[in-house]
Amino acid sequence: MYVIKNGTLYTMGRQGVIQADILVENGKIKKIGKDLSHEGGEMIDASGKCVTPGFVDAHSHIGGIGPGTEEDLNEITNPLTPELDAYYGINPDDKNFEIALKQGITTSCLAPGSANVVCGWVMAYKSAGKDRVVKRPVAMKGAMGINPKGCYSKTNQAPMTRMAIANIMRTYLKNVKDYMKKKEEAAADPAKMPPFDLGLEHGIPVLEKKIPLKVHSYMHDMMTVLEIAKEFDIYITLDHAQGASDFYKELQDPHVQGVIFGPTAECLFPGEGGKLDPECCKGLDDRGVPIAVMTDGPVTVVNMLLFEMGEAVRNGMDPVRALAMVTSTAAKIIGVEDRVGSLEEGKDADILIWSDLPSCATDAVLEQVFVDGECVYKS
Repeated sequence: MYVIKNGTLYTMGRQGVIQADILVENGKIKKIGKDLSHEGGEMIDASGKCVTPGFVDAHSHIGGIGPGTEEDLNEITNPLTPELDAYYGINPDDKNFEIALKQGITTSCLAPGSANVVCGWVMAYKSAGKDRVVKRPVAMKGAMGINPKGCYSKTNQAPMTRMAIANIMRTYLKNVKDYMKKKEEAAADPAKMPPFDLGLEHGIPVLEKKIPLKVHSYMHDMMTVLEIAKEFDIYITLDHAQGASDFYKELQDPHVQGVIFGPTAECLFPGEGGKLDPECCKGLDDRGVPIAVMTDGPVTVVNMLLFEMGEAVRNGMDPVRALAMVTSTAAKIIGVEDRVGSLEEGKDADILIWSDLPSCATDAVLEQVFVDGECVYKS
């Protein structure tokens, strides 16, 4: 048990920004208030400091892709692999989790890579701790455009075109829908039960609107994804989403659970990658569309979330709203807001202590990181 005293708390919850203490006990935030007693426990003086929730990276591949680990999150053998699960591709000892902690990232949304049209289940995972799985699954990963085209066209295999990508995705969702109908009919007649199919089973939470289809998509493909979402009445998140500023009106559709923009360090390339519009973060937020940013780790530089918040602020976004893109809004988009993303009583004690507000102070220093109440990093 300990108390973080006298900090400026950016709670990212209903209490807003307050000057207060945080009582932490058994890995949870037990109480937030003034003049809390630390009798029997430690006192951490946060006077003059900014205290925020741990960052939530809404789109990452650390632990399964990149230098220092094996290529275990990108199964480039079949454009349709819904039966896969990121859980089985993660190395919990990957050094990138330690690197993430030093940037304030305490929870990452870990997705299979984007080679396939339907890639498999996504999970939310802590950067440290004993019980690191926050929620599994949080989404079904999908991909449009150059990634599946680029992977399979060179083998003279579908999908070579956007036509084929849309058809593969629609056919999969239709097959899940038919499978669900057969299982429902089998309740009255067990002889009608279809053979068990793990790939179709993994799609059921998507059709039941329990998890979204999390789709790698740029400006050429976002409207295709939205049309498919409306056709099957499912939730989607649009990940990367460069060019989103062209579709402000369309993205206010209730099927869009959120837009996860970035990474802004990505180079421009012909076609779908020909626009980079960080101003869309403010534009979407102003219109009520949930917006988060990503590292796409370990593909980009480790402090990408700080850069993306800064770019949003530079383009007119309020610094606290920018902070929400890596805390409360990110947690809500990936469906883990009951555990993380805000400083509120009963939630996980994932807490950052900064020298200044990181969304607008370029010299802000991350001084301490707590995950489930344990101090896992000190500067």
